[in-house]
Amino acid sequence: MAKKFQNYINGKWVDAKSGRTFENRNPANWDELVGTFPLSSKEDVEEAVKAARKAFDTWRLVPAPRRGDIMRKVGDLLTSRKEEVAQQMTREMGKVLLETRGDVQEGIDTAYYASSEGRRLFGHTVPSELPSKFNMAIRVPIGVAAIITPWNFPMAIPTWKIFPALLCGNTVVFKPASDTPATATTLVEILLEAGIPPGVINIVHGGGTEVGIALVEHPEVDLVSFTGSTSVGKKISEIASRSLKRVSLELGGKNAQIVMDDADFDLALEGVLWGAFGTTGQRCTATSRLIIHESVYDKFTSMVVSATKKLRLGDGLKSGSDVGPCVNEKQRQIVDEYVKIGQAEGAKLLAGGKDATGDGLSKGWFYEPTVLGDVTRTMRVAREEIFGPVLSVIKAKSFEEAIDICNDTTYGLSSSIYTQDINNAYRAIRDIEAGITYINSPTIGAEAHMPFGGVKETGNGHREGGWTVYDFFTEWKTVYVDYSGTLQRAQIDSVDR
Repeated sequence: MAKKFQNYINGKWVDAKSGRTFENRNPANWDELVGTFPLSSKEDVEEAVKAARKAFDTWRLVPAPRRGDIMRKVGDLLTSRKEEVAQQMTREMGKVLLETRGDVQEGIDTAYYASSEGRRLFGHTVPSELPSKFNMAIRVPIGVAAIITPWNFPMAIPTWKIFPALLCGNTVVFKPASDTPATATTLVEILLEAGIPPGVINIVHGGGTEVGIALVEHPEVDLVSFTGSTSVGKKISEIASRSLKRVSLELGGKNAQIVMDDADFDLALEGVLWGAFGTTGQRCTATSRLIIHESVYDKFTSMVVSATKKLRLGDGLKSGSDVGPCVNEKQRQIVDEYVKIGQAEGAKLLAGGKDATGDGLSKGWFYEPTVLGDVTRTMRVAREEIFGPVLSVIKAKSFEEAIDICNDTTYGLSSSIYTQDINNAYRAIRDIEAGITYINSPTIGAEAHMPFGGVKETGNGHREGGWTVYDFFTEWKTVYVDYSGTLQRAQIDSVDR
């Protein structure tokens, strides 16, 4: 019998107040029920926010190094349970076990990084313009953080947000994606085992409309961190702006890998296969556009098509599977619709292009890794995020045109160029409009200690990962200490008139 899961609010595991539930199923085998989860509503959000608000009064006073010690324990627990969590994740969202192990490892790395930041929440001391006066700027926690995360990295992305939020002294209400609630629950269980007090972390399961929007609208929520689609991110930004909440948005991408005529083709091939079809293309950093110099277009496209056809679809838990299923039936339908749109616009179907229903695949949402050739920059498949195993191949006449095509998008998350020309590599770093640029490696591969995020409609300027995320989860407070014993007036007494 499948497990029944609950919300965690104010130190207790509880059902939704409505008593409603929803099912979570294995996308590689839809007959397999992973578990049932509470279908929460505004009333559950109210209880969670109330608990987080109350807990903030004491959690903010816990010394940051002590909070860091808890993060270190979280890293230890994730390490000891890595294989268990990876298998759970593959069951509920489909990507192959090699990748879910990497997802957990990113959470481990983020935990250990956060633990060290407990002793590095640096401020600044600055000379005063007046005698016998001391100036400093320090970081302080903000309050209750709403954390809203997607299904494609159900461990890594929540840890990018929750660990820094807690380390900085904030309390959290966590709304995970409805497609991956089991992994999210495991993360909360590990946080509790490591020593997070009641009320400091709360998890509320349910849909974006009822739970997510209720969190964003709540007057006692001080900041919101969201990863998901650009359309939803815009809605969140609009709602949060009414109360001037701090908001971090990490949104869509239409990432390009450029292959120049002097590239190492074998290396570039490995990169595009991993970038386009890793996680079944269900990454915001996935390589969805391949821009090839015209002099090597036919040769390299042929290499890509041949290699793509050899990729093995299958259950991510089974050895030998290269590509898992789409996360659900709706996502597979969206992928198929885009492939048809691309062909109608004039793109050539070079590989894949249909549901995969062969041996062992008929009960899951599998779609063949797909390559569309002769794509032009104006086609929808070259401009809109598909979030599936579809690669659009575009021809460029020169380095300059390749960069121009790469930038011809409303998004700006990740980018990649394969070239042996060091000058062109540095020109690409300078000229590509993206938050991340890789040289001679694919568009995926973020590391936990580096900033992550993009430009244009990929986000609103904040960064996750590394040292930069700690700026989002803290407020700067300026402090002046005047020990002169007299009234000193800045900008007046400091200037000889």
